[in-house]
Amino acid sequence: MPKRVDHDVRRTQIAEALIRVAGRRGLHAVGMRDVAAEAGVSLRLVQYYFETKEKLLFHGLQHLTDRFTARVGARLAAVGPNPGPRATVEALLLASLPTDEESRTFHLLYSSYSILSVTDEALASQPFIDKPDAAENAVAHLLEQAQEAGSADPAADARIEAISLLAMTATMGTSILVGQRTPESAIAVLHHHLDRIFTTDGNTGPDARQRPGTEPRP
Repeated sequence: MPKRVDHDVRRTQIAEALIRVAGRRGLHAVGMRDVAAEAGVSLRLVQYYFETKEKLLFHGLQHLTDRFTARVGARLAAVGPNPGPRATVEALLLASLPTDEESRTFHLLYSSYSILSVTDEALASQPFIDKPDAAENAVAHLLEQAQEAGSADPAADARIEAISLLAMTATMGTSILVGQRTPESAIAVLHHHLDRIFTTDGNTGPDARQRPGTEPRP
């Protein structure tokens, strides 16, 4: 009997290979043959699943998004069952800072996708690029929730603060990649601005005083 193949698993295998090789060489320098070699499969197999490099990049973009979402979810799960607006905003921002190999690859490839989308209309139409306000809207909504709950400065402009936090995190991420600053210094700056906006953590779980990614307080 022919061997049964899980096509979703195979696509994931190829997408992971794309992310690994692009993380080492840069997205612009990656070809389908490189991805096939990295995945340990034939070029023909990669072409069978994705047909063109463009379709492969589309799938890689979605896979990258899914990995980022999982990272944010893991940070929130570590906080507790009711993380609250501050912990949620902090998890989102910290997950995008290149503080380890996983997040370094995310920041590098997301930046590469964004730059490529400037000259590639098909790539620009993808949801991850086509809805650039999604993260901004989410952070602004969380800040508004915190203001309504009394855990954030009521005089702050939620939209402007959301824009500032996201822009600052993206810029600091690049500065970490090029060695301008350390991850620790970037995280300290982020906490400084969050402390300015939020009056309390707003976490209703048992570890309400604990920040994501830090040791529990005594």
